[in-house]
Amino acid sequence: MAKKTLGLGRGLDSLFAGAEDWGTSIQEIPIGELDPNPDQPRRTFDDESIAQLAASIRDQGILQPLLVVPSAGGRYRIIAGERRYRAARVAELDTLPCIVKDIDVIRQMEIALIENLQREDLNPMEAAKGIQALMKQCGYTQEKVSARLGKSRPAVANLLRLLTLPEEVTEMVRLGLISAGHARVLAGVTGAEEQIRLAHKAADEGLSVRQLEQIAASSKTKKVKKAKKPAALPAELGELQEKILEKTGMKTTLSGSVNKGKIVMQYSSREELERFYDLLQQIQE
Repeated sequence: MAKKTLGLGRGLDSLFAGAEDWGTSIQEIPIGELDPNPDQPRRTFDDESIAQLAASIRDQGILQPLLVVPSAGGRYRIIAGERRYRAARVAELDTLPCIVKDIDVIRQMEIALIENLQREDLNPMEAAKGIQALMKQCGYTQEKVSARLGKSRPAVANLLRLLTLPEEVTEMVRLGLISAGHARVLAGVTGAEEQIRLAHKAADEGLSVRQLEQIAASSKTKKVKKAKKPAALPAELGELQEKILEKTGMKTTLSGSVNKGKIVMQYSSREELERFYDLLQQIQE
């Protein structure tokens, strides 16, 4: 089955297809002169996946060059192709085909994030942090990120919501104990302790996202029912509340007791406020 694309348009394919337009060519660079990108969104690489790629490289070589930028000391920083670089080291290659290009920092971040989103799904937390970095360091809005990555704004917003979760929950997402769908449900739950409790319940019981949604909704309903109802207003204060409304025409709310409490009066127009002012003037006279 063909791998599902993420709607990123031409993405990196346009970069490599247009290498001639850059006025550069593919260069064989010693693998010892290449450095991973410290801003690489992906923080974890599956050993088995790397081993499989290394086996393919031994058999067929590197089919697509890495994209690198010049770095200090005559070295090069990898912008796109770190999985190939890691697999090539396992395959014990001496050199790697690279396209060397001067690219500004913002574009480097975009390329690194797009490559991971397009070629091999990022862990949801890594994707969220990568998008957050684009917004912070590049001054992008959610709309701008959506346009650059070819993702809908709700999809971007849902990823960013994951960053509000407690670290214990985000670690469970990173480890694959719960899915991004579970995490989105938990992001709508109030309270870190409750989020952690439900996360472990979902992982331990193998709950589906739908099941977790139902449990979270049920828990929220119970909390609302348990909420303390305001104490009934004493009869004399109830009468006073009605009289204030009758005399002023303004919605009035009393709370407390006959010894101590609060009166809140609300007006909905300038005319109501002026009428109340006139009443006060009459009292003073």
